[in-house]
Order: sequence, then C-alpha cells, then structure tokens
Amino acid sequence: MNQLRKRKILDKTLYVVMAASTGIVVIALLFVLIYIFKSQAGYLNLSFLTSAETGILPMIVTTLYVVLVSIAVALPVGLAAAIFLNEYSGNSSFIRLLRLAVETLAGIPSIIYGLFGLLVFCRILGFGQSIIAGSLTLSIMILPVIIRTTEESLKSIPDSFREGSLALGATKFQTTVHVVLPSALPGILTSVILAIGRVIGESAPVLLTVGLAKNLPRTIFESGRTLTIHLYYLTNEAVHPEDFGIAFATACVLVIFVVIINTATKILTHNFRKKIGDIL
Repeated sequence: MNQLRKRKILDKTLYVVMAASTGIVVIALLFVLIYIFKSQAGYLNLSFLTSAETGILPMIVTTLYVVLVSIAVALPVGLAAAIFLNEYSGNSSFIRLLRLAVETLAGIPSIIYGLFGLLVFCRILGFGQSIIAGSLTLSIMILPVIIRTTEESLKSIPDSFREGSLALGATKFQTTVHVVLPSALPGILTSVILAIGRVIGESAPVLLTVGLAKNLPRTIFESGRTLTIHLYYLTNEAVHPEDFGIAFATACVLVIFVVIINTATKILTHNFRKKIGDIL
C-alpha cells in the first residue's frame, strides 16, 4: 500500500510539473504574440501589405521567392538522400561518412553558409547578389533538416509494410514509392515546415547573398530584401515611435506567415493520416 501510494503521489507530482511547464510555454507564446500585435499600433493594413513604395510588398515577394526556390531545390535532394540512407544503404564506412557529413552540415553556423554562397554563387558562378544565389545557399543550409526529419519518418514505418509489398511481387523501388513514402508523408511535411521556418528566419546568409535592394523583383535573378532583413534595418534605423510601429507591423506579417504555413501543414498532415488510416 505504501509503495502504491508513493507511486500515485509521484504520478500526480509529475503531472502537475508537466502541466505547469505546458502552461508556461503557452503563456510565453501568447505574451509574445500579444505584444507584437499590440505594438504595431495600427500600421498593419491593406495598403501596408500591397504598396510597393510605402509598404512591404517587395519584401513579401522576395521572401516568397526565396522560400519557394529554396524548397524546390532542397526537397528533392533531401528526400532522395533520406530514402537512400534509410532504404538502400547499409552500415558501411562510406554510409557512416555520409551521415557524419549531414550532421556536420547541421552544425555549421549560418554565417559560414553566407560566406560560401557569396563566394560560389555570387562571384564564381556570376549570379551576383540575387534571389537565386540566396536560395541556393539556403537550400544547402536546410538540407540536414529535411534529410534527418525525413529519415526518422521513414524509420517509423513498420517493416511489415515493406515485406507485404515485396511478397506481392512489387520491386524495391515500387515499394518505396507506393507504400513507404505515402505512409511517411506526414513526417516529410514536417521536415518541409521546419525548413521553411528556418528559411524565413535567416538573416546572415540572406544579407550576404540576396542583398538589400528594396525594389520589387521581377525575376529570381534580381536582388531583393526579405522581411527578416527589412525588419532588422527598420529596428536598427528606428528613431521615431512610428518607425517602431512599422517594424512591429512587419514582425506581425512574419508571424502570420508562420501561422499560415503551420496551419496548412497540420491540415494536410491530418488529411493524409486519415486517408492512410482508411486504407489500413
């Protein structure tokens, strides 16, 4: 009885600690969101979003360009690498070296990626400071995120799925494409949202490769200014209260972007899991 009572007390104590920790996280998030939206002081309006002269339309377009091109380049490469490492590779010294390379890429500071992109894409390849140069730089930077998250998602798929498909006469490639990947799709979407979040929030490599131009870019070969860089310069050069209001309005747009991406990904993940559940 004493042991049972001690276990119940321990369970209740741990439950209270976890609930309190969750409450602290939620309160901190709400505080940040309320503070940002309150501090924008009415500067966030339709004109602010759609004007190319007095608003942030060029920064929004540049940010979307950078995100789309970065994901378009990094996702196929990262997905293929994760499939190879989990489905086709063994545990040879070469594979261990590849895993070490992925982990090393994940630990490199972002400013190093910026210097690499400035040298290789901007100067050697002749792209100059442009959206394409910044996107290629960021695509290399987010590769470890996509590879590691996708690989863990593939590992979570039961081997019985693969064995059942192979037993029915499917090839290894067909099993991977038609059985494993659809089942791992929620995890793949998670890797995409993590990669997008990092692309949106980066500043150092973007500053060195994309540039500071406030013009509305017509192609990905032009320079531009992302929302993150624009926010940095707004706060750095702010003098009057309205300057800070504009900066917080820009921060609101960044937050809204993240919320939209998270919500869309959650909806897609839920739908895919429901379809997979119906099939199973």
